[in-house]
Amino acid sequence: MEQLKKNEVFSGPEGPVVLVIMDGVGIGKNPESDYVKIANTPNLDWLRENAVYTELKAHGVAVGLPDDGDMGNSEVGHNAIGCGRVFAQGAALVNDAIGSGSMFEDKVWQELVANVNTKGSALHFIGLFSDGNVHSNINHLEAMLKRAKAEGVKKARIHPLIDGRDVPPTSVLKYVERFDQFLAGINADGTVDYCVASGGGRMNITMDRYNADWSMVERGWNAHVKAAGRTFTTMREAVETFRAEKPGILDQDLPAFVIERDGAPVGPIVDGDSVIFFNFRGDRSLEITKAFEADELTEFARGPKPDVLYAGMMQYDGDLGVPANYLVTPPAIDRTMSQYLSNAGVQQFAISETQKFGHVTYFFNGNNSGKFETETWQEILSDVCPFENAPRMKADEITDAVVAAIEGGDYRFIRLNYPNGDMVGHTGVAEAVKVAVEAVDEGVGRIMAALKKTNGIMVCSADHGNSDDMCELDKKTGGLKFDNEGKCKPKTAHSLNPVPAIVYDPSGTSTVRKADLPDAGIANLAATCITLLGYEPPADYTPSIVEVG
Repeated sequence: MEQLKKNEVFSGPEGPVVLVIMDGVGIGKNPESDYVKIANTPNLDWLRENAVYTELKAHGVAVGLPDDGDMGNSEVGHNAIGCGRVFAQGAALVNDAIGSGSMFEDKVWQELVANVNTKGSALHFIGLFSDGNVHSNINHLEAMLKRAKAEGVKKARIHPLIDGRDVPPTSVLKYVERFDQFLAGINADGTVDYCVASGGGRMNITMDRYNADWSMVERGWNAHVKAAGRTFTTMREAVETFRAEKPGILDQDLPAFVIERDGAPVGPIVDGDSVIFFNFRGDRSLEITKAFEADELTEFARGPKPDVLYAGMMQYDGDLGVPANYLVTPPAIDRTMSQYLSNAGVQQFAISETQKFGHVTYFFNGNNSGKFETETWQEILSDVCPFENAPRMKADEITDAVVAAIEGGDYRFIRLNYPNGDMVGHTGVAEAVKVAVEAVDEGVGRIMAALKKTNGIMVCSADHGNSDDMCELDKKTGGLKFDNEGKCKPKTAHSLNPVPAIVYDPSGTSTVRKADLPDAGIANLAATCITLLGYEPPADYTPSIVEVG
């Protein structure tokens, strides 16, 4: 790949360039539900008025998703920020592979089907059960089940992971009703036996990430593989029972359940079966994949590993080659900003806490877990507790480390992620969200002070919105939805709102001015950082939001 060329009129600031990613901090449209606006944010308010300020698109086609009705997410957001271009992402790639039929013609699908047809065994599907289009899509599941029947698969077992984060927080029964009707139709002629076998809330079982809480994976493994857990006759019965026992519980937190028929579990995963993990997003797919693929596993007491043929919807880690089998090839993201800066000898520091550490490393570097030569990474261990109980999360510790890195002078480029606006935003607890956003604002203020002292520059933005849109909206009126007590119905999903983009330059080394880019998105941030470091961005990168010199 070509080397970065130095800017002839601007060599960069004396201090470092710091990219602050405020996860889930967007620009809301409804003041009553915009907890970024409601929070006390004196530093962000000052920057909006006094620094270079613009707004960027962070959802839909601007980040490689199929449609502008698709909310952005942290995975595709950090991909776009880190590589400076827009690649077709998971949902779009899977849609195309299913629509064209290429996925079903591929040897992996054919091997999965041949395995169960030859052995008379079961084809299992594990994955997020919604149309949120962030980690998965129920349309993909139904398409695969239809194809499986057409190819002679007699027995299929589905293990739904209940959403409530990328879709409304208590919406699961809508999907249960839809899927029950789908199963009734596919089973109607009596030639196949397709049914739900186990499941549970996505933040309770299976979908842990970044090794934050392997007990989630263990609970999922016990339900999906061992069929060990509380039993019910239907998924609806499980959901309604859990809700009656704990009123107000969110879908994402529902406990594990196992479905039984005639007194026995309908679908443990046993030797000879095929298993598809149908999430296309990687971060919450790696640990359950390891449980199925690793010969030795120390993270929990897995027991004997069943001899199954396992595949993911996509390859979740290109560096590690995980999983070994996958149905759709992920986007080949190359020539990331980190690689260019490393080749130019620029020392880089990346930091977040566990919940978003992989986003400023793995996703930022194009879905690769390897470090480039000049990179230093630091992970702050996240608390293992409900995020609403500790909404400041590790913002203070992240800021301490960043300030030390700024003042230490060893790094020219520093990137960090504050997870608070997203992770606490997903809880739907508005007062906790307010505290979370205020913690981020305090961190930004401390980074500003350190950069003023060292003559550095800050680029401050977000990967998508969330905390800016905390109430459900009535689709007919556009107004806020309220419950029987007159309280706003909480919204836990990401927003479709733009995100702020701020360039704060106290260095006085150059004139930094906003470029005329009316349709800019977060992919433009890479060229922005490269420009501020004193280099010319690669020609095919989306352009910088600022001009210098």
